[in-house]
Amino acid sequence: MAIDQCPGQDKRFWKPGDVFEASCPHCGKSIEFWKDDQRRRCRSCGRMAPNPKFDMGCAKWCKFAAQCLGQPVGTADEALVDSLVREMKAAFGDDLRRIGHALEVLDHAEQIHAIEGGDPLVIRAAAVLHDIGIQAAERKHGSNAGKFQEIEGPPIARPILEGLGVDAERTEHILRIIGSHHSARDIDTLEFRIIWDADRLANIPEELAGKTPEEGRAFVEKVYRTTTGRAMGAAAVGKVLSAK
Repeated sequence: MAIDQCPGQDKRFWKPGDVFEASCPHCGKSIEFWKDDQRRRCRSCGRMAPNPKFDMGCAKWCKFAAQCLGQPVGTADEALVDSLVREMKAAFGDDLRRIGHALEVLDHAEQIHAIEGGDPLVIRAAAVLHDIGIQAAERKHGSNAGKFQEIEGPPIARPILEGLGVDAERTEHILRIIGSHHSARDIDTLEFRIIWDADRLANIPEELAGKTPEEGRAFVEKVYRTTTGRAMGAAAVGKVLSAK
């Protein structure tokens, strides 16, 4: 049965500010968003960018939301991850490089998860927040070394996760990933292995510095922890080293 659109989604009732432009968090180019877009693909870099002003409004609970919006409605987990991205951006402020890195790790993690499986919320939340302690590490320890990030990250991430209603079991899992994402000293779950590989994929140009193609491939084979991440890393090795 057909239904009429509610005034909140019917574009005849929209205001000028309901269509706006925002910078791509990956490349900085401008993207046009409509207020009901959850994400849009950047025409410049081709990556997905979250709508910084997205609010599902009544679509969060209305049983006709999918028909009203004319597209599948994001799950509660997706809305939660969008909130985590906003919290991460607020924490990093104008540090666009680290915001971009977190979103790149999220992108890689989602690609690996699509094949490897695992808990999507744990994976995505850990990807967004994995470096959340880096600025505190620099302030308190004068260094952004991984061991200091692992100390400072979990206490910052905990109130964010709890404030957004993440259940206790998942919160502890995410915090363990954040607290070991450089050392791997305290965890070896599938979700952790996915974040480990996604982080290394984002850092691959730096990690391949000074290596020959053979050394690069050997590095990926030795260090990466999932089959999908290893394959993505091998492909990235060829691309990065051929561009030198």
